[in-house]
Amino acid sequence: MPAERRDDEKEWQCWLVREVFGNPFRPVDFAPWQTDTAVALARQMYDQNDFSAMPILADALQDAGCDNLNVLDHCRDPGEHVCGCWVIDTLLGKG
Repeated sequence: MPAERRDDEKEWQCWLVREVFGNPFRPVDFAPWQTDTAVALARQMYDQNDFSAMPILADALQDAGCDNLNVLDHCRDPGEHVCGCWVIDTLLGKG
């Protein structure tokens, strides 16, 4: 395997670990922000495997009092999100 392909694979694997696990050294308590709106958005994205509403979820969490930049930045990241996303799973009690 060429070196550049190995580097791409490593980058993808690192991204996937961050997408699914977040930062294990900075655990987040979502309980105060688990509003009906935030949970409904998370459930819809999870069930439909469509994460295009992540920025809207960030707004809902912020409206609920979330000021955690790791959470808000993750939700607003324009990149891809996957089933298993740590924010979604934590909101749904799967994390």
